[in-house]
Amino acid sequence: MITSLARSKIRTRVVALTAAAALSVAGAVTVAPPEAVAAAGVEDEGADCTVTGLPDAGSLPTNSKLPDPFKKLDGTRISARSDWRCRRQEIKKLAEKFVYGEKPGKPAGVTGTVSRTGITVNVNHNGKSSSFSASVDLPSGSGPFPAVVVVGGFGADTAAIKAAGAAVINYDPYAVGKEGTPRSNKQGAFYSIYGSSSSTGLLLAWAWGVSRIIDVIEQSGGGILKADATGVTGCSRFGKGAFVIGAFDQRIALTMPIESGSAGVPIFRGIPGEGAQSLSSAYGEQPWLGDAFGSFTSSPARLPVDTHEMVAMVAPRGLFIMDNPHITNLGPKSASVAALGGAEVYKALGAGDNITYWSDIQDGNHCANRAEWRTPLQQNIQKFLLKTGNAPGAIRISSKALGNLAEWRDWQTPTLGDSGDTTPPSTPGTPAASNVTATGATLTWAASTDQGGSGLAGYNVYREQGTTDPQLGQSATNSITLTGLTANTQYQVYVRARDGAGNLSGDSPPVTFTTTTGGGDTSPPTAPAGLAASATTSTGTTLGWTASTDDTGVAGYDILRAPGASGGTFTQVGTSATTSFSDTGLTPSTTYRYQVRARDAAGNTSPLSNTAQVTTQPGSSTGTCTAVPTVQTQWATGYVIQPLTITNTGTSTINGWTVTFTLPAGHTLTGSWNGTATVSGQTVTIKNVGHNGTLAPGAATTSVGFQATRPNGNTDLPSGYTCA
Repeated sequence: MITSLARSKIRTRVVALTAAAALSVAGAVTVAPPEAVAAAGVEDEGADCTVTGLPDAGSLPTNSKLPDPFKKLDGTRISARSDWRCRRQEIKKLAEKFVYGEKPGKPAGVTGTVSRTGITVNVNHNGKSSSFSASVDLPSGSGPFPAVVVVGGFGADTAAIKAAGAAVINYDPYAVGKEGTPRSNKQGAFYSIYGSSSSTGLLLAWAWGVSRIIDVIEQSGGGILKADATGVTGCSRFGKGAFVIGAFDQRIALTMPIESGSAGVPIFRGIPGEGAQSLSSAYGEQPWLGDAFGSFTSSPARLPVDTHEMVAMVAPRGLFIMDNPHITNLGPKSASVAALGGAEVYKALGAGDNITYWSDIQDGNHCANRAEWRTPLQQNIQKFLLKTGNAPGAIRISSKALGNLAEWRDWQTPTLGDSGDTTPPSTPGTPAASNVTATGATLTWAASTDQGGSGLAGYNVYREQGTTDPQLGQSATNSITLTGLTANTQYQVYVRARDGAGNLSGDSPPVTFTTTTGGGDTSPPTAPAGLAASATTSTGTTLGWTASTDDTGVAGYDILRAPGASGGTFTQVGTSATTSFSDTGLTPSTTYRYQVRARDAAGNTSPLSNTAQVTTQPGSSTGTCTAVPTVQTQWATGYVIQPLTITNTGTSTINGWTVTFTLPAGHTLTGSWNGTATVSGQTVTIKNVGHNGTLAPGAATTSVGFQATRPNGNTDLPSGYTCA
């Protein structure tokens, strides 16, 4: 149980720090070391705030200046640091309504496992289910470890992360929200739960997935990974995702987006004037942003929010934004304005040293690992994840892309007080548990009283769990109904009251209860055996296995698939009520691995079966196709081709395609997406992946792209594109 009041108070109260980071153009700022602010204990601390007065899209005025982050929806400005919690909630609701779509809260059922090599996540909500997984790469030592989620496996230097003492969680966002899908038919684990026509964009779907990973880490007991020390990073499109993930889950202690470009950190209002990727292009390229944003691609000045307020949503937690001033298409000038605007909120909260923005770099290659970032990266990990450092943040903006916040605001930063209340509420009474089920319970306790004059704001509910006590929820009253608990599990729970100034009471006496077993069955089935594949074609295969056994009967089987002969992540691709399964829509000439697990009626899952490997037959397409490249951006030493548009020009559906082209001498392929690329000399071959290989006559996929480097001053581009 948490016995130190000071330890928990920093979870929900902004701590006054000693100094705020000042602007430095191509130079670091050194200030007195501050105390780091811990991540919150819940995904959304302001969930109990009442938000009224959200405007309608048709009534929004045009405002060329950045909205005032301190101005509430009722027109008044916040005056105390404790006001920020509910003001942040207003910004969150505006961002969901007009920019990203809604991020649902924790589903009714979230279960999974954490091992030294991977994390599995199983979600059940409103009669629908989905599953996905992530791999884990631990540093040396015995742990438990903090961890950094690397979105798409493409973010900050993973060697530097592990050297600093943090684990790496490789998260495949496409398992949760796929690219290359129309807005009306979005795919992935998120959309399996909330519907393929959901208006929520991929970025918030990806954020939802990371939140569910944190749920599972919290439930795991903290033996391998620490539940209260999670970071996130990603570059390019995955940098957009990392930025949104950190803004929308307050359990993220450190957010590290890299070169996120349009739809990421850069202010929407600045993108048209800077010449970055247009908002209409970013909105149309992939369904990253919510459907509602389509009304603002040509009129961002009508938006009632902008990305400086998403920067502010991370405050006072750790934020390290890495940017590239050499690629105008990324909008680095607009990104620096967003950072400077958001830093004003950090400073007002007394947390100015918790934000770093760094674009003072020499290497102009997109998403390169840079020596300039290695030290601040490790310092941020030490400060916010390991809690062993106190290095101050810094703002280092390259003179190549220096934004001027004064041109973009007509508001000033207020001095926020502490309301003068430093007295905590009285300790709540002992909770009583009732209505205990396999997945939930209702708790009620004697109410606290406010002792300092700022008013009783509500209660935080914690589970006593070793070195880390996760926060299970918040309530505005002296009762709460907990959901998403694990069946047949003992819980020891206590409550703390909080007042309007953020002061927390002492711990209530705990209550101990055990969730029911959901029918008394706690024994999992035996593992399926003899998994084998047969009747493999260019686009499908049939799996068969020996039945599992169970004391109450096997209810069905989950089928998991991973790409390639090694590596990759197993994700669930289907279920079967029998001992066979036909997997379709595969890519010709491609290797896959399969595993199967059994389920019983109580939800117990068996160990995994053996692994079966198959390679599909070569395709026999009767159609023809073309490949047309579009240069999204280029700089002195490199370029990005996005999209590489593949179009079926024939009269029959094709079930797979292969694009071949030639890189000029001295050019090197450094990355690709939504296609499997191989290089032989200067010849590059890109084959489709599972979700974009089938094209009807006249249909095209625009999800494929690649990046390459070239000698400085060389302006050549690839040539000889063929498609078959």
